[in-house]
Order: sequence, then C-alpha cells, then structure tokens
Amino acid sequence: MSTFLIGGGWDAPEVYAPFLRAAGTGDGPPPRIGCLIVDEGDGPDQFERYAAALRTAGPCAPLPLLVPLGGRLEPESALAGIDGLLVCGGLTPAYQEALTASREGLPRLLAARGVPYAGFSAGAAVAGRRAVVGGWLVDGVPVCPEETGEDLTEVEVRDGLGLVPFAVDVHAAQWGTLARLVTAVGRGWVPFGVAVDENTLLTVEHGEVRVTGRGRVHVVRPAEGIGAAVVRSYGAGEGFSVE
Repeated sequence: MSTFLIGGGWDAPEVYAPFLRAAGTGDGPPPRIGCLIVDEGDGPDQFERYAAALRTAGPCAPLPLLVPLGGRLEPESALAGIDGLLVCGGLTPAYQEALTASREGLPRLLAARGVPYAGFSAGAAVAGRRAVVGGWLVDGVPVCPEETGEDLTEVEVRDGLGLVPFAVDVHAAQWGTLARLVTAVGRGWVPFGVAVDENTLLTVEHGEVRVTGRGRVHVVRPAEGIGAAVVRSYGAGEGFSVE
C-alpha cells in the first residue's frame, strides 16, 4: 500500500497527482476519492476546495466523507466504493480523535482493499505510529509559534494510524514547526520524525520515501546526548529509507 503525505499549502495541486495515479482504475472511470473532513461547521465548503485541487491534478470523482466535530470515523462505511482516501486538513487533535478508534481497522482495510492513503496537513500528521498533534510549549518553554499550537498549549504526542513508522509535522518552513519535531525526537517521544514544507509531497512505498513538490522535507533522528537530534533536509527528486 502506498502512503502520500502532503505538508499543506494550496499553490501546487500537482502534489496530488501521484496519489491519483495510485488510485487509478486503469481504463475504467476516474478514481473515486473519498475526502475525509472533520466538519467544524464549514465541511461542505472545505470539501469543494479539496475537490477543486484534486480535479486540477487529474481526472477523478471526489466524494465528501464528513465527520462531525467530536464524531468518530466508521472505516467500513467510509471506504465503501472508493478507490483512494484523502484525509484532509483542519484541527489536528480533532482528526486524531475522529480516527483513534479505527487506528487498527482502517490501515488493515486500506491494505486489504488496495486503497491508497493521502494525508493533507492534519491528515499527514495522524499517519504516523505516534502523532504530534499540536502544542507550542514544552515544560512552559516555547518551541514554535503560539498560533501553530492547534488549540493546545503543551506539545502533545498521541497514538496515530501507524501507516508510517515516523512522526510527521507539517507546514514546516511556513509555520516554524520543525523545532517542535526536533524537541519530540530529542526527548524520545517519537523514534524519529519528518517535517514537511507546504506544497511538498512525501511518497512512502516499500520502506522507501521520495520527495516531490516545491519545498523540502526535514528528517529528524536522535543523536548522542540528552535531548540531542540531527536534521537532514531533502528536496524534490531525493529520497531516503525508513529503515
């Protein structure tokens, strides 16, 4: 199963193209793409925005999968009749809560049915085995801008879907969230992590990762020393192994 992680941004609809190809139906009709949105009151409008971006990237038939704020995803019904699943952006803790009950069932169903997963912003952050869902303070000390805290104060790491073995943070260059991920890795809250810029796609297949798009991804791994971590950045056309 292929996993596609997008760091946010609306300037590069082409980052959806590899996902659409993976969801493709050959010579059949355009792939049906379920767009999972935690509805904070503007779900239909948000769906139209994602549908337009997807259609710009290639032929497809987007379908809304709206989960009310505080609700839970039912994976069997959500995956019925779709060829690809896009988990969209919004309040990351709300997406984690909506998906937490299906963190075993959803990956299993995706694999069994050959349905590729794409995550945009919050949808990318919850894809990891452990998910950095927000917060801007660690022990009361700022590690990223307050406005990136996702309605949380202290940085929180929660259970994710386990589609990839690393933690994911998003809007890295634009929101300054790389330092949050560095802290999470340095403190051992996650084994290692990847911070993704906006308009940038991370494709994960068979333990290998490829970078495409207009920005960079920043791989954070633990280093010797208390709280230490090392960062390496990759641009379009580059890649690395998750082993």
